[in-house]
Amino acid sequence: MHQDVCLLRDFYYTTRLGRAAQKAMRDRLQLRWPSVKGLSVAGFGFAAPLLRPCLDEAARVLTLMPAQQGVLHWPAEAENHSVLVEETSWPLATDSIDRLVVLHGLETSDRPAALMEEIARVLKVGARMMLIVPNRSGLWARRDGTPFALGRPYSLRQIDSLLREHGFEVQETSSALFFPPRDRNSWLRWAMMLESMGQRLPRYHAGGVLLVEATRIADAPGASGLSVRERKPLRILDPVRPTATRPAWRSRMQGARRGY
Repeated sequence: MHQDVCLLRDFYYTTRLGRAAQKAMRDRLQLRWPSVKGLSVAGFGFAAPLLRPCLDEAARVLTLMPAQQGVLHWPAEAENHSVLVEETSWPLATDSIDRLVVLHGLETSDRPAALMEEIARVLKVGARMMLIVPNRSGLWARRDGTPFALGRPYSLRQIDSLLREHGFEVQETSSALFFPPRDRNSWLRWAMMLESMGQRLPRYHAGGVLLVEATRIADAPGASGLSVRERKPLRILDPVRPTATRPAWRSRMQGARRGY
């Protein structure tokens, strides 16, 4: 079940909790990708809040929003960089993207395997993806009122398995959103301090979201059936070798003739 794009926009741009969540995730992303100069950058789902810093230096920036979610003009004050797409069929050339951010895209997808195949198609070999999903053991996935409570939360093991099945190699894992999902000044006043402290905790259990950076690897060549050899081949076509032992059926027939 996908979320409505208007609800996502209102959460990230009009609520204090949404702006704090946006900053926490964007800081982690910039730490991993300090520069995207000259690269083609894309986001899927609702990754627009995290891609604004890329507009100044990337060669191309696109936000791909699934039809089930809806699309809006982004950024609001400049030329549009948003595209409405079918979830598993993007209007992008194969091997055309250098960096991809997926936020609110995987956990709400009805066909996660097909989505991962499309991601692998558009990314170049060696390109990087930042996959951001609700943490199955975190607070944010359990509390209604935020976009992270809708859809399927993931554990780190589940994400790792999904990525490896579709031709990705995990490079780095981290977490964000260590502060409680409460839109109150008493909590948000300490949000960034709690976020900083959370990076020193067992991050995969305490953080509200998992950030998994993965690289698309070259497809491994499949083994050819011509090289498979049978260790014990059948000898059907081999010539019949004479044997010194008389067959039992011949002995019985001769014995019957002799009255045995």
